[in-house]
Formats: sequence, structure tokens, C-alpha cells
Amino acid sequence: MIGKITGGSDRRSGAAIGDERRVLPRPLRRVVRFAVSLATGRIDIPRHTGTFATFGFFAAVGLYGMSLGGHGHEVAQATTAAVGFAIEDVRVSGNDQTSEIDILQLLGLDGTTSLVALDVDAARRKLSELPWVEYAEVRKVYPRTIEVMLKERAAFAIWQHGSELSLIEKNGSVIAPLKDNKFASLPLFVGRDAEKTAAQLAEEMNGWPELASRVRAYVRVSSRRWDLHLDNGIVLKLPEEGISKALALVARLEKEERVLERDIAAVDLRLNDRTTIQLTSAAAERRQEAVEERTKALKKAGQS
Repeated sequence: MIGKITGGSDRRSGAAIGDERRVLPRPLRRVVRFAVSLATGRIDIPRHTGTFATFGFFAAVGLYGMSLGGHGHEVAQATTAAVGFAIEDVRVSGNDQTSEIDILQLLGLDGTTSLVALDVDAARRKLSELPWVEYAEVRKVYPRTIEVMLKERAAFAIWQHGSELSLIEKNGSVIAPLKDNKFASLPLFVGRDAEKTAAQLAEEMNGWPELASRVRAYVRVSSRRWDLHLDNGIVLKLPEEGISKALALVARLEKEERVLERDIAAVDLRLNDRTTIQLTSAAAERRQEAVEERTKALKKAGQS
């Protein structure tokens, strides 16, 4: 009896194992059930489903082809602009020196540009390439507006290099060529490397505002020191080091001797232990004549 019971149990176990082998995985069961239901007519397919599926297939193929051909952006722009998202208003702020026309041309806005398809990051990068723009921000305001906010660079001085005149920032970076007299009141720095140390010299001159107001040009000499050209033609030759001390000496000489009002060409301050005054050619001639007259007078007095 025990043997029969055991044998029957084995047969049932074998049948169960056979049934488990014929069971499909769960995802495939649904597919098979749907296929069987579709074949037996238990699922009602709406009319025109095939037509819509065909159009959808061709549309997908078309979009894929346009994507491969690089025309996806143009199609998206044209489509979204046609349904009411064309950019019609551009609000610009912070543009003291940058023209709005330049901004519109750079962004390529022609009245048909789509707000949806506009690449804000690319627009920001393009605007940052404009000469005066330090930083740009572009924001979409749906449905038809973009806001452009600029932070422009500040002109510190004019730099003359050769025959070219350029506007520079305080750090010496060139902004743009000088094209009009709008910035004529800015200080003029002349010479190679003058733009690199212009701010340092300007800071030194802040302690002597009366003297600074008379400077017409700061000329860099051999990339080592400065000459200050004053409004009356006098040149102050500053040393490489100790500029503040030299300027203090000039201020004292002007206060006590009115040296800058005299007929001189230059004041040489390059040496720490002496100051040399160079006369103009006319003043030198008058001095020479005066010396000769004095010599003649001394000779005449000696003979008598």
C-alpha cells in the first residue's frame, strides 16, 4: 500500500511539473489573451483606426527624417509661430550704449520667430558677445514677449595705442573703438601697456585733484614710468617709483614758486636727490641773451 501511495504521488507531481512548464510568463499572457480576443472578434475596433494609424506612421517617419536632416527646429518654429506664439514684443533694459536694433538683429527676430522654439541659452551667449555687454539675461513671457536684461561694461578711460583710440575698463580690458566725443571727458592714457597700469596711476592722482584736472594725457614711457602732459604744454617726468613723493614736490613748488605758470617745458622728477627744470626754447634764448649781456657788462666794468 505504501508503494502505491508513493507511486500515485509521483504521478501527480510529474503532472504538476508538466503544467508549470506550459505556463507563460505574465507579460506574454496579456499579449496572447489580446491576440485571441482580437482573432475571435471579442474586441470591437473603431472605424478609421487603420487610416489614423497609417497617417500616424507616415507622420512619425516624416518627423524622424526631418530630425535626421536637421530641419526639426525650423518646423517646430514655424508650427508654434503659426498657432500664436510668434514673438511680437521685445522689452530691453540696461542698454545705455547697446542699440536695440543691434539686439534684434543679433537674435534674428523678424516677426515670425517662435517664442516656444527660441533657445534662451544661445540668445544669452550671442548677446554677451556684443562689445558693451558684460552679462545678458533673456526671459520668455508667454505668449508673445521676451525680456532682455543687460549689464553693460563701464568705460574708465581712453587708451591711445599707435593711431588707434579705444575705450577701456578699469582693469584695462578694451571695450570698443572710440567713435565720437561722448567720452571726451575721460582721461587719456597713451603708449604700449598703458592700459594695464592706468588704474594704478589714476589712484595715485586722486590725492592731487587740482593737478589731475590739468593733465591732458598720461604717457607711458618704455613700459616703466609716466610722463604727465599738462594743459599748458608742460611735461612732468615722473620716476618709476615714489610717484606720490614726486607729486607732493610738484604741488609744493607750485604753491610756493608758481613753477607751473612759468615759461618752462618740463619738470624732471626722475631722480630722488634733484629736480631739473627744462626751459622752453624761447625762454632759453632769452636766458642766453641775458647771460651774454651780463657777461659784457662785467667785462666793461672790469676794464673801467
